[in-house]
Amino acid sequence: MSSLVTIYGGSGFIGRYVARRMAKEGWRVRVAVRRPNEAIFVKPYGVVGQVEPVLCNIRDDASVGAVMQGADAVINCVGILAPSGKNTFDAVQAEGADRIARIAAEKGIAQMVHVSAIGADAASQSDYARTKAAGEAAVLSHMPDAMILRPSIVFGPEDQFFNRFASMSRLGPILPVVGAATRFQPVYVDDVAKAAVLGATGAAPGGVYELGGPDVTTFRELMGEMLSVIRRRRLVLNIPFPIAMLMGFAFDLLNRVTLGLIPAQITRDQVRNLRLDNVVAPDAQGFDALGIAPTALEAVLPEYLWRFRPSGQYEEIKESAKNLRT
Repeated sequence: MSSLVTIYGGSGFIGRYVARRMAKEGWRVRVAVRRPNEAIFVKPYGVVGQVEPVLCNIRDDASVGAVMQGADAVINCVGILAPSGKNTFDAVQAEGADRIARIAAEKGIAQMVHVSAIGADAASQSDYARTKAAGEAAVLSHMPDAMILRPSIVFGPEDQFFNRFASMSRLGPILPVVGAATRFQPVYVDDVAKAAVLGATGAAPGGVYELGGPDVTTFRELMGEMLSVIRRRRLVLNIPFPIAMLMGFAFDLLNRVTLGLIPAQITRDQVRNLRLDNVVAPDAQGFDALGIAPTALEAVLPEYLWRFRPSGQYEEIKESAKNLRT
């Protein structure tokens, strides 16, 4: 019988790519999610019955343990960008990670991969970064040989970064950003999945790996590249951090008053994170140590951002038509 992996958050942005790759490796894949009915799309990643979404609440020991039963490896891809109800940063990224690792250790599971983020820092003023660090520490306390992956900002067809700003660019001549000079090292989602698979299958040793793409660029430059791909000219306007913090306060308050019905466009915690560069540390091990050549941004963006062009899929045809001789 083939090996079994349980992927917590396996239908999320990163998790779905990990699930697909694990299925290609011949593993049976158990996708642990809050809403299995919304994760049916993962089933065709393998043959009939190979990939199955199952119900799991990572805030509950019994739920986490039940979906881990019989697993040979565990991958935790669960993370949030903003808290919502009971799913706070502490509950999901610190306590949830601790619970998964503790139960994995109790069950004698040999391999664990935990997806964290560059910028994880126990002393950070950001709840996101602080709880990411707490989650890492908890995982390593229970599973010392676990693989910890710290990607920079992750891009791909389902991302919430380039898709969001490309959509915003259709609303007017100005594209506002916070932290225009902050540096990022965008990493392709499938490259992160490749790294996770190496850890889950035991093909690579455990440890902390910081994952970044081949290019380091500022937020403003990223927006410039995105705008070039979607064929739109917009003024990228930097919002100073003090003003952004006031905006974050207002959005946080509105979100709480409406009981989460109106999502915050930006939070104070996100502003705190945007003050710091999000790049691989000079002394960190990364893709080189795993034998993975990271994918360049320009090789992927046109594949999924074309729909934001003024004429969508027909934009390139219209451009070619202009060069036709009459």
